[in-house]
Amino acid sequence: MKKPFKYILVAAGILALILIFFSYKILFEPGIKVNQEKTTIYIPSEATYGQVIDSLEANLNVRNLKLLKWVAEKKKYPLLVKPGRYFIDKDLSYNALIDLLRSGRQSPVNVTFNNIRTLNDLAGRVGGKIEADSAEIINFLSDPDNYAKDGFTKDNIIAVFIPNTYEFFWNTSASEFYDRMLKEYKKFWNKDRLARAKEKNLDPLEVSILASIIDDEVTKADEKPKIAGVYLNRLKRGIPLQACPTIKFALNDFTITRVLTKHLSFESPYNTYKYRGFPPGPIGCPSIEGIEAVLDAEDHDYLYFAAKADFSGYHNFSRTLSEHNRYAADYQRELNRRRIYR
Repeated sequence: MKKPFKYILVAAGILALILIFFSYKILFEPGIKVNQEKTTIYIPSEATYGQVIDSLEANLNVRNLKLLKWVAEKKKYPLLVKPGRYFIDKDLSYNALIDLLRSGRQSPVNVTFNNIRTLNDLAGRVGGKIEADSAEIINFLSDPDNYAKDGFTKDNIIAVFIPNTYEFFWNTSASEFYDRMLKEYKKFWNKDRLARAKEKNLDPLEVSILASIIDDEVTKADEKPKIAGVYLNRLKRGIPLQACPTIKFALNDFTITRVLTKHLSFESPYNTYKYRGFPPGPIGCPSIEGIEAVLDAEDHDYLYFAAKADFSGYHNFSRTLSEHNRYAADYQRELNRRRIYR
């Protein structure tokens, strides 16, 4: 009786060692090999467990797919699929991979946008970097009902999107993108900036409108506060802004390098040669630099500015129309000499 019992113990010990061996292989040895130096797995919001397995098989080198599924099912992953972007930069065990996916610890993405003129430009720049594509983003932004409660209209909603680099989770919808940018907008307009805007008798939207015009008008950053001062002086005196960038925006033609008399008669609320005060909204995403230029606008008595004829990117500033006209004529002659006619 002792020998059979001894054999049973030995057999049980061997079986236990085999189980420990295979458990170790499952839990700790890499069963997943990245096909390249690194691999990114995208799991859409509506993805099923089967679709996730297909994606893993297509993007990773899975040694034993049945074993991977066995681990997934034992850890109840089919019921715990979480969307997102998962960055895999090293070989993993089946257990480690499933733990990563079921935890939802996805890798964020950086979304950067600048030099944006229109909502379509914004949607094109952001769409694809997050789960929402450009069509979903523009459809959301084209419906004012989505943000009217926040005090914005379709004409001025672009002010919310302050150019910078932002970190998002990939599985971000169009509405979630807007909500996040609104949060950033409110954070940007802190007490200090609101107070500085109030000192200029402006609200944040008016600052954004002027900033967007200045961003398009000026290439030299050190001139922006001075140009801002000109526009504020014109507003105070009830003089139309007469900003050429608003004409290009109204015409939806940003290839124009020379605004002509025929352009100035175009009927649009953005035609600041015809209408006094602010246009309905920004003519692009106002840059932080442009906003700060308005908030720090120079205090002077200039009412006009004209590009210098040396094409340096700087401007001549004038207090009187006659002086301004002389500078403008010099610039026009140089345009003609260079055969720039539109």
